[in-house]
Amino acid sequence: MPSSPYSSARQVRLAIAERLREIMRDAGRTGRSLADAAGWHESKSSRLLHAKTLPSDEDLRRWCQVCGATDQVDDLLSLSRTAESMYVEWKRLHRTGLRQLQESKVPLYESTRLHRVYCSQLIPGFLQTPEYAWVLLKMFGNFHNAPDDLEAAVAARMARNDLLRRAGYRFKFLLEEQVLRHQIGDPSVMRAQLEHLLAVAKLPSTSVGIIPVTAPRRLWTLEAFNVFDDNLVQVELLTATVNVTQPSEVGLYIKGFTDLAAMSVVGAPAKRLVQAAQQNFM
Repeated sequence: MPSSPYSSARQVRLAIAERLREIMRDAGRTGRSLADAAGWHESKSSRLLHAKTLPSDEDLRRWCQVCGATDQVDDLLSLSRTAESMYVEWKRLHRTGLRQLQESKVPLYESTRLHRVYCSQLIPGFLQTPEYAWVLLKMFGNFHNAPDDLEAAVAARMARNDLLRRAGYRFKFLLEEQVLRHQIGDPSVMRAQLEHLLAVAKLPSTSVGIIPVTAPRRLWTLEAFNVFDDNLVQVELLTATVNVTQPSEVGLYIKGFTDLAAMSVVGAPAKRLVQAAQQNFM
């Protein structure tokens, strides 16, 4: 697996910083002289050169203007757009509310024929009951100070989940066993959620594998991630969702999913793990 779940985005940021450094050197400037000419503090130049801050469009234009390299602005802007799309902070996604966040993913989900989902902490959205989703989205919205549109967000998530029953789609879910025991909501919410999990696992389009806590590990526990066909991986972090599109990294996540699946159980053994977890909420 990649050394960092946001390594692709980091590589693009570093590439932008290196381009800025080359432009600065070609102009015979230092970070200090560039900052003086641009009208900002020298520390800002340092942050941009070390990829600690992603430059704004205006920063890029000003940098190139000061260095006499305005012909490179368009390329830098394009590279910056790539970095922004790869690493998207949750606070940016939530500006228009949680409902919009749910609906924004529908085109991607509808265009994907094979969904592979790994979760190490929570029941994935496609498998959630309305009650579980309500508690979780409320928790999520409160933490990130998202606009309060909880009811609409839950309805949008449930509507999105109809894909599980549409022809032409396949879903492979992998859950760490502890997901079944992490209490989201009161015991009644968990009982209903685990019962729903058993029902969804019977759908012809769906495979639900559970990795027992006693299974010898072939791969360590990872952050939750979704693989869309063989083209895109989305990794969910506390602060952001990371879009991985580099083929070599997508391939590593698919390999990771395969290794995790080899540790999982399905069918009757998985059902027994779910039923054992249900006893905790009686």
